[in-house]
Amino acid sequence: MTPVDDDRATYTLSRVQAMLGLSRRIVSALIAEGFVTPTRGKRNEWRFTFQDLMLLRTAHALQRSNIPPRRILRSLARLKATLPQELPLSGLRITAIGADVAVRDRDGRWQADSGQLLMDFDVAPQAGRVAFLERRAAPPGPASAEASFEQGVALEASDPAAAEAAYRQALELQPDHEAAYLNLGALLSEAGRYTELAALSDAAVQHCPASALAHFNRGVALDHLERLDEAARSYERSLALDPSLADAHYNLGRLREQLGDKRGALRHFNAYRRLPH
Repeated sequence: MTPVDDDRATYTLSRVQAMLGLSRRIVSALIAEGFVTPTRGKRNEWRFTFQDLMLLRTAHALQRSNIPPRRILRSLARLKATLPQELPLSGLRITAIGADVAVRDRDGRWQADSGQLLMDFDVAPQAGRVAFLERRAAPPGPASAEASFEQGVALEASDPAAAEAAYRQALELQPDHEAAYLNLGALLSEAGRYTELAALSDAAVQHCPASALAHFNRGVALDHLERLDEAARSYERSLALDPSLADAHYNLGRLREQLGDKRGALRHFNAYRRLPH
C-alpha cells in the first residue's frame, strides 16, 4: 500500500510525479536548483504543498523554454507570493509568459507580470488531488481518446462516476493510454474497489508493459487483496523498470517482512531511506 499522506494539505513525491507528469529525476533536479523547498515528513520523506506543485510545474515549463535559472527563481518568488496555501475550489489559471508568471482565478482577476512566449494551463481540484489541464483546441470529428481523458480529468471533482466512464471510453479508443489507466486506477483505489483495480491493472501492464507505475498499481491492488506473492512480483517489476520508485521499495520491504524475509525487507527499507521521497 502507498504510504498515507500525514497531512491532507501535502503530497508525497510519487503523488506529485503522477499529478504533474514529471519524472523523479526532474523533480529532484528542480529541488536541487532551489526552485522549491519541500518539508520532510515522519519518515524523512519529502512533503510538497499546493504552492510547491504550482512552482514545480511552472519552473519546468520555463526551463523547457530555455529561460535562465536566475530569471526563473525571480519569477517563481513573485508567483509564490500570489499563491494561496491550498487550492481554491474555483481553480486557478497559471500563465507563464517568458520569464514572468501571471495568476488569475476563474472570476477573471489577474495578478501578474508581463513578457513574451505565452504558455498556460488550468488547475482544478479533483478528489483530494490536483489536475493540471493543458488548454487545447477541441479535437475535430468524433471524440478522441485524449478528449475523453481530459473530460475525465475535468469531471473527477464534481462527478467521479462520469469521470470513470470517460476514462473507460478513452481506454476503449486507445487501449495503451497510460494516463487513463493511472487516473482510473486512482479513482478505484480511493473507492476501495481493489478487485476492479486488479483487473484494470492486468490490462494496464499488458498494454503498457514499460510503465513502472502500472506495475506498482497492480502491486497495490494485489496487496490489498492479500495476494502477497503476486503483489511482491508486481512491485519487483516496477522497480526493475524504475529503481528510484521509493514507494515500491517501502511496500515491498513491508511485504518481505510479512513473508518472513528479513534480509529482503531490510534491503528495500534501506533503499527507501536512501531515495528522495
